Amino acid sequence: MTSGAAITIATNNVTIDCNHFKVGGLSAGAATKTTGILADGRLNAVVRNCNVRGFYIGAALSGGGHVIEDNRFNSNTGTGVYLEGDGSVIRRNLIADTGGSTISTTAAGIVTAMDVDVIDNTVSSVFVASGADREAYGISASDNTSGSIRGNRIRNLTVLGAGSTFGIFNAVSSRVVMKANHVIGDGTGSSLFGIACADDAGITRDNVINGFQTGVSQCSDDGSDVVKL
Repeated sequence: MTSGAAITIATNNVTIDCNHFKVGGLSAGAATKTTGILADGRLNAVVRNCNVRGFYIGAALSGGGHVIEDNRFNSNTGTGVYLEGDGSVIRRNLIADTGGSTISTTAAGIVTAMDVDVIDNTVSSVFVASGADREAYGISASDNTSGSIRGNRIRNLTVLGAGSTFGIFNAVSSRVVMKANHVIGDGTGSSLFGIACADDAGITRDNVINGFQTGVSQCSDDGSDVVKL
């Protein structure tokens, strides 16, 4: 399959426990438009213990009250996890080797919208194919007015052409708390921001940021972050 979803959650209050089995879509290649696990406008879905690989988006859930926990998202070409909806949580996932899509100029390990907590995840290796104006994100959050991004490990973000990398990026966000994250860049000009906020309502504390041109941009930083450029 090159479009659509491998698994679609069509009602509320559904739990998918893969028991560590694989949901695979690698055969679709770098131009895939598929989603591994999809819930569109649903409530209270839980996705756990899944090994999701080879899709454009590993898991895409919208609505609210969702939990994505204890999964492995490997070799997805655009985004590892997309979660939209207040009261949702992404926790204890491994998101690895995300990128390589031929239909997108960006790649991201985790993308959220609304008040979503992102806790204790590892995002390793996010890359974008060569070309101009490419961007790679570890975690990208928007409209997060009261959520928390904490205890995550982000590393190996790469743009193969002209572009930038962002460890944690808060677009159109306010009052989100970013605490105790480890964000590692490569020390080159393409590693632009370790943690960046849309305004100073976002708060950073106790983060370790290494190898970015700018450690913290526009967020409120009380001085507890450890930054090495």
